[in-house]
Amino acid sequence: MIFKYDKEKLMYSELCIKTWVLYLLSILLLIAIIGFSIGRSTAKEVIIENLQEGETQVFIAEVDTFSQDRLVSMLNDLNVDYPHIVMAQSILETGHWKSDIFLENHNLFGMKQARRRITTAGGTSRNHAYYNHWRESVYDYAFYQCRYLSKLDSEDEYFEYLGASYAEATNYVKMLKQVIKKNDLEKLFK
Repeated sequence: MIFKYDKEKLMYSELCIKTWVLYLLSILLLIAIIGFSIGRSTAKEVIIENLQEGETQVFIAEVDTFSQDRLVSMLNDLNVDYPHIVMAQSILETGHWKSDIFLENHNLFGMKQARRRITTAGGTSRNHAYYNHWRESVYDYAFYQCRYLSKLDSEDEYFEYLGASYAEATNYVKMLKQVIKKNDLEKLFK
């Protein structure tokens, strides 16, 4: 039995167990709601779930807005090869992050939806891959680089591959080099 002190009668009286349980459940519910709210609003975490052997799917738990600094940081964190070239591709493909393909599809690199490799794309829109978040576009480029560009040994080979296989523009490599020089992109990754 549970008792409570009654100040008016100056004695202990038995507390109804139903009332006590109701108070306890109310407090637990309040703690759960507060904990859920705090947990939901604080983290910007990446959750990785296993799919099939050798494949993973990446989810962005909380949306963070795009910035050049965040892109630089992510390219460094992912250890992307030749990040200054990749950054130049992003600038060139999106018109300095102002194109509809970027703003609507969150596509930083003008990527088409992959058919023969793992991808984070959600499908195709405007004839380009679309992503739920700009970070998914960066992951997809990293998957692309691992699949097709990992055996290239020099910056020249990288440019040569991009010129032959990545873009439709015949002067793509020349434009990339101009963007790198104009924006001093190599400096961002030292």
